[in-house]
Amino acid sequence: MNRENKRKTFEKGYYKTHACRDAFACKVCGRLCTPENAGSQHRNHCPNCLSSLHVDVEPGDRASDCGGIMEPVAVWVRRDGEWAVIHRCRRCGALHSNRTAADDNPMKLMSIAMRPLCQPPFPLDRIREMTALMGGDGSMEQEQGHKKRTPQDTVSNTGMEPALNSDV
Repeated sequence: MNRENKRKTFEKGYYKTHACRDAFACKVCGRLCTPENAGSQHRNHCPNCLSSLHVDVEPGDRASDCGGIMEPVAVWVRRDGEWAVIHRCRRCGALHSNRTAADDNPMKLMSIAMRPLCQPPFPLDRIREMTALMGGDGSMEQEQGHKKRTPQDTVSNTGMEPALNSDV
């Protein structure tokens, strides 16, 4: 039996207007996922590993023939402050954004959010060298003879320009 025959047939856009009350087992971690604790009527990813399946072209249309595993690759914050997860399909490379759910694993969300800082595209031990190449001396220490600026140093007597504060 092929993938198309397994899929339930509903009218186009059915899941855009109707709640999905189906529970499913995650294809990645095996956890049983139910819509009850999601905080919305549309459960579209596993709350444990945050993985999903590539079943939609547009949200709720179930029109994708790919069926690949959508892995969480990033998070972003919407204008209203709500977090969303960016998923990338392992099979076709498609990118989709999904709202986070109320019961999503907070440690997994934070580990995805911190990934760019923990795994930068350059070796961390080369920061001093790169700072020197950008015109700095690469030193994180305060130089001799120069006083460290404080917030009070940024406002001059006139209030119009920053004051330069040095011991020269």
